Amino acid sequence: MDEIREKLKLLPENPGVYVMLDKDGNVIYVGKARVLKNRVRQYFHSSVKTEKVAAMVACIADFYYIITKSEIDALALENNLIKKYKPKYNILLKDDKTYPYVKVTVSERYPAFSLSRKLQKGSKYFGPYMGGVRVKDVLEIVNTAFGVRTCSTAIGEKPKKPCLNYHIHRCGAPCAHLISEEEYRERVQAAMRFLSGEEGDVEERLRERMERYAANEEFELALDCRNKLEMLSKIALRRITALKRDLDADVFAYMSNKMYAAVGVLIIRGGIMQGARTYAVENASQDGEAVASFLAQYYAKQQLPEEVVVQECCETELLEGFFREQYGKSVSVLAPKQGVRRQLLEMAEKNAAEYLDKVIDKIRHREDMTVNACRRLQEVLGLARYPRRMECYDISNISGVDKVGSMVVFIDGEPDRSSYRRFRIKTVEGADDFASLQEVLGRRLAKLGTEEEERFAKPDLVVIDGGKGQLSAVEEVFRRAGVEGVDLISLAKREEEIFTLNAKESVLLDKRDYCLRMLQRLRDEAHRFAVTYFRNIHSKRTLTSVLTEIPGVGKIKRKALLERFGTIDRLMRAPQGEIAAVSGIGESLAAVIKKYFEEEL
Repeated sequence: MDEIREKLKLLPENPGVYVMLDKDGNVIYVGKARVLKNRVRQYFHSSVKTEKVAAMVACIADFYYIITKSEIDALALENNLIKKYKPKYNILLKDDKTYPYVKVTVSERYPAFSLSRKLQKGSKYFGPYMGGVRVKDVLEIVNTAFGVRTCSTAIGEKPKKPCLNYHIHRCGAPCAHLISEEEYRERVQAAMRFLSGEEGDVEERLRERMERYAANEEFELALDCRNKLEMLSKIALRRITALKRDLDADVFAYMSNKMYAAVGVLIIRGGIMQGARTYAVENASQDGEAVASFLAQYYAKQQLPEEVVVQECCETELLEGFFREQYGKSVSVLAPKQGVRRQLLEMAEKNAAEYLDKVIDKIRHREDMTVNACRRLQEVLGLARYPRRMECYDISNISGVDKVGSMVVFIDGEPDRSSYRRFRIKTVEGADDFASLQEVLGRRLAKLGTEEEERFAKPDLVVIDGGKGQLSAVEEVFRRAGVEGVDLISLAKREEEIFTLNAKESVLLDKRDYCLRMLQRLRDEAHRFAVTYFRNIHSKRTLTSVLTEIPGVGKIKRKALLERFGTIDRLMRAPQGEIAAVSGIGESLAAVIKKYFEEEL
């Protein structure tokens, strides 16, 4: 503590980022400050601390700081360091699933419309879609009403055979050169206006088609149009009449009970309420800082709107500057005191408060299953370090064919899926799981002490699926690699025995013990990940060999089918029209492929 006091005296008055460390050197908190000297001292000198902040300060063994040119730079650096270290006392969007968008490939001659969760340059995105409005339904409305393509077929100089969508009037078949570029562009512009919030004549188009299909006794197509009309009505009911019809805005409300916190989010696109979401978050900073940190992480995966509505505690100018520098987009960040935006903010606050009240027991239970289970695991097994980063390995193969290995990572007892890795076994002959484990661990440990350790951080604990034999095999790899400071255990499935290197006897925990349950989740996730990878590889190899037996399917067509379907199961389930749409296949060969699967498999 004396060392910390001396460091506090030397803090500068510049903006920057500070990083708090525990006794094991783990990063437990990252924060940004306009004035480092004032902000960091508050943690140690302030007598008024929330329970969460007090718990964090009790764990601080050291800290360091990084000076930045501005507070905007500090916010950007803070976000990067949070992603890198995943500190336990920072807001971490562990459930930050990316919502689906409608993607329009506007850079192409004949733009395609598709579902996408990733935002990339060169395309335009509409959404996100949530809260009862299914993006697939929206995409089908666009497809039915405007006849734009929803496939990924490459359009070249040579015309292709039109697919089923052309024959049921859902596409103008630009791939078959049956529609001019100008006429198709008009359809695309009309579809994009609809996605921007202008209903236009979409309802009239759908109703006209429904009546025509019904008159022709094409009742399935008529019913489909009726369902699209119902979805259109559902979307229209979400319009907020007091807002501009073309307004895109996100509304954020942060609520805290000084121990736990929640963020309520409302999504408005084209003046229509798309939906709401609430996030449970953990944080040891002031409310305004917490929201800024949340938004920096949130918009790393979501599209920025025109407006961001926040509470008064937030620094609106800082956020506007951050969005401008980070994403090159001018966004209005507002903290309204009255009007419809204030009403929306109150709605988000109510959602967050209600969520916090209802799920507080669930949050506490999650802590027992994760962080508290890690602490108990260290105590029960006598581990040298708190097992913050746990890695588990598993091997999968059938009779030594298509051997693969998996590495899954848990941080503070929760999956960190971005750190998962898969391995193709390269040096082992036959079904030798021991040798396969040694190869996988050897390749993994070779990254320690190199530049790649930045991406593959040193684990605190390595868990092996198996018994004493597997543990001994991996211990040998550790010894050869000269790795120290990493605990090693194995979990045998039959009796759920835990084997360690520092005890002759295995450890048996109560089946209800959160420690054991956490290890089981880790082990089962490694097994699932390995088996999934094995099945994908095995199925692709099987599909390649099957396709060689079908007359008329040469090397180029096999490659096209593999790229489109990937596995034999997907190809077998695919309708004939979808197979025919693959480049170079056509209706006649698609019929041959379907017939082969029906008769031979």
